[in-house]
Amino acid sequence: MTTGERPLSPHLQVYRWQITMVLSILHRATGLALAFGTLLLARWLLALASGPEAYGPVQMWNASFLGRLFLFGWTWSLFYHMCNGIRHLAWDSGFGFEIPTFYRSGWTVVIASVVLTLIAWFWGYASLGAFG
Repeated sequence: MTTGERPLSPHLQVYRWQITMVLSILHRATGLALAFGTLLLARWLLALASGPEAYGPVQMWNASFLGRLFLFGWTWSLFYHMCNGIRHLAWDSGFGFEIPTFYRSGWTVVIASVVLTLIAWFWGYASLGAFG
């Protein structure tokens, strides 16, 4: 039996995208982003411990637009991964397997991660006196 041009196994071109699939992929991607961001956090801490000559360039990059954009994305990754981890803990306890609950909890994770990220950044800027 020949398969011709058919794929050997189902893949992303076969399935219609759903929120559950997107959230699963995002959970893995944010885990990778957190790992990479943690390496940059370690680099920042080493530069801080090494003195002003090492700390200056690192802090200059962190204060740049690209650096802040990355830090914002890292913050969102942290909150998304945390909220989705709590969702997974509920699943491990046997709760939330009904289809409507899957969708509701998925959207809750997305909204909560965005709100928590905005609160953290607003709080950070407010503590620096940036708003007044």
